[in-house]
Formats: sequence, structure tokens, C-alpha cells
Amino acid sequence: MRIWQRMLVAGLLLQAAMGLRAGTVATIQVKGPIGPATASYIARAIDVAANEQAVCLVLQLDTPGGLLDSTKEIVDTFYSAPIPVVVHVAPSGANAGSAGVFITMAADIAAMAPNTSIGAAHPVSLGPGGSDKGDDVMKQKLENFASSYIEAIAQKRGRNAEWAKSAVRESASITAEKALELRVIDLIAADLPELLGMLDGREVRGKALHTAGAQTVPVPMLARERLFQMLWRPEVMFILMLVAIYGIIAELNNPGAIFPGVVGAIALIIVLYMSAVLPLNIAGLALILLAVGLFVLEVFVPSHGILGVGGVIAFFLGALMLFDRGNPAFRLSLAYIIPGTLLTAAFVLWVVGAGLRAQRLPVKTGREAMIGQPAVVTERIDSRGGRVFVEGESWNAVSDVVIEPGQSVQIVGLEGLTLKVQPKPERRNP
Repeated sequence: MRIWQRMLVAGLLLQAAMGLRAGTVATIQVKGPIGPATASYIARAIDVAANEQAVCLVLQLDTPGGLLDSTKEIVDTFYSAPIPVVVHVAPSGANAGSAGVFITMAADIAAMAPNTSIGAAHPVSLGPGGSDKGDDVMKQKLENFASSYIEAIAQKRGRNAEWAKSAVRESASITAEKALELRVIDLIAADLPELLGMLDGREVRGKALHTAGAQTVPVPMLARERLFQMLWRPEVMFILMLVAIYGIIAELNNPGAIFPGVVGAIALIIVLYMSAVLPLNIAGLALILLAVGLFVLEVFVPSHGILGVGGVIAFFLGALMLFDRGNPAFRLSLAYIIPGTLLTAAFVLWVVGAGLRAQRLPVKTGREAMIGQPAVVTERIDSRGGRVFVEGESWNAVSDVVIEPGQSVQIVGLEGLTLKVQPKPERRNP
């Protein structure tokens, strides 16, 4: 009897454990631009959810868009995921723009919250680009690829392929209600509990989902993922660019300070690394480099601020053109550009002003500093020569008049290693 009791209890415990694991739903949140860090995070979250035998992974999405290469990685990850992936555009007011359209339509189940939107899926390429005819051809090729790619995604998931193509070619954008009507998405759910209730019993990949009352387990970002996600933003790159400029100019203006140069060099390396990923405009980048060159020249060439002003103007125009302003995910706001330009102008004026003030200061070292200094005659001086003692050293000296040893003189000139002196004027009492 005890053996049967033990077997019964073990069976109940095993059944309860299996039921708990079967009722687990992994959740993640993706907010902001889509980049390499986002793709890495989503892939890791799917692996974690699969290892924990979760029913599915729910991805809450709110993005203005991102990079096409990273988007393609995410879509491929969805296709090969061992568990169903649900994308929920939420909360209310969220948007699945540009890359978000690809990600939403590639999910096993696509859902949106009320008062959200989806659309404007114009592609963004990697790295710096220009504005010439060759670049226009490349953009057209990229648009054609994106259009056919999103059509294939829609057909694979049984969603509206015609609207998907219009989202790429015409930047079409619709609300959640319209998206449900046009078969762009599958569900409208206000929040996660409502979404899980609507998913319960729904068949995906030949299996019914059991999500009603399921335990939700968030999969948080790792520290490195948060760091890289933060780095893939134009604002961060712009600030690091300012740090690099200030540090390098400060080091050139004060050689040997070391700290500004080290900080500037580290910031510059990070900027170069980010420039290989963020969609840069080559003309804007060239203007920024021109501005840096003008700032450096201002340190060495006394142009009375003309080079510095030119550098500030080039910097402002370069910042405006630096990123692809046609894509909201990587658009640098004027709220950063204007203060950054003003701060740069103030910094350059401070550096230039410090240099001009240093030029106006009287010479305190070197040969010129000896003019006007007092000296004591140690050997009789006439037009043929003599010697004086000044600042602990003995110098050859000449004078138009005879000066006897012990008298005080004043240095009025310097020819080679010979001082020209004259008797020091005597002070008269008033």
C-alpha cells in the first residue's frame, strides 16, 4: 500500500511539474531602433525560452525602425525558432515602423494593442552612403529587395502581401484596427493577460497553445546587450564624437596633459566602430572631418578665429547631414545638433581665446626675457667689452659709456652671447 501511495504522489508531482512548465510563457520587450544588439538579444531569448520548455515567446514591440541586416537576422531567427514566437505591438500608442513591419509580419502570431500603428517599412542600409547617382541606383536595388523580401514573409505567414509591399514602396501606415481588417495581423489585445487569453487553444505549427493563466517569465537583457543597444543610437555617437573632438583639441593645445588625449582617442575608436553600422551620409561625415581639421589648424595658426568659425559652420552642416534623416530610427534631432554646435563653438572660442591671451603675455623665459633686467658689473665695461652678473650667471657685456665694477646696469639689448647694457637710472627722492 505504501508503494502505491508513493507512486501516486510521484505521479501527481510529475504531472504538476509538467503542467507548470507547459504553462510558462517567456516575455521580452524591444523598444527603440533595431540593430545588431536587438538581433542578438532576441536570438538569446528564444534559446532561453526553448531550454525552459516555454509554450511560446511573447515579444512586446515598439520601434521606429532600424537596420535591414539586423531585421533579416531576426526574421531568420523566427523561422528557425523551436517554439512559437508572438509579436505584440504594445502598449497603446506604440508603433511598428520600418523594420518593425518585417518583424511583426514574420512572427507566428502577430498582435497589436488598440491605438497602435504599423507601416512605413522603407529599408535602411548599413554603413556610410552618399547622394550621387550611383547611390540612388543602390537605394532602388535595396527597395526592390525589401519589397520582395516582405512579400515572401507575408506569403509564408499567410498575411496580406499586397499591403506589405505598399508599406515598403509607398511607406503605407495603418492602425491596429485596419491591420486586423486587412489580415496584416491576427489579433488585437490591450495587454499581455488579454493576449494570453486569446492565444489559448490557438493552433500554431500543428499544436494547440495552452496559455490561459500561464506564468509569464521575463527574459531580461544582459549588461553587454544593454550597453550595445545604447551605443547603436545616433545621439550616443554624436556625443562621443564631441568628446573625441574636445579631447584631441585639448591635448594638442596642451601637450602632455595625457588625460584629454586618452579620452578623446577612446571616444574616436568607438565612433569609428559605430560608423560601420549606423547609416551615415558620406557628405555629412566629410564636413565633420573638415570641421575637426579647421579646429586643429586654429590651435596652431593664428587666424584670429576665422578657422574656428569656419569649423563651427562645417560642424553644424555636417551634423545635420550626418545620418539618414529619411528614417526616424536614426534621425539626429535638432535638440542635440544645436546645443552640440553651440557647445563646440564655445569650446573653440575658449581654446582660441586662451591662445591669444597667452600671446599677449610678456615673455618670461628665453633670450627676450632678459631685456630690461638689472645686472651688476663685475669687470670694467666699455665699448670693447666687460662682464656683468645677472640671474646667477656671468655674461659678456658692452656699453657706449664706461661703467666701473660694482655699479648696477640695465640690459637693453642682446647680440649673440653679448649683452648691451647702460647705467641704471638713479631714483630721485621727491
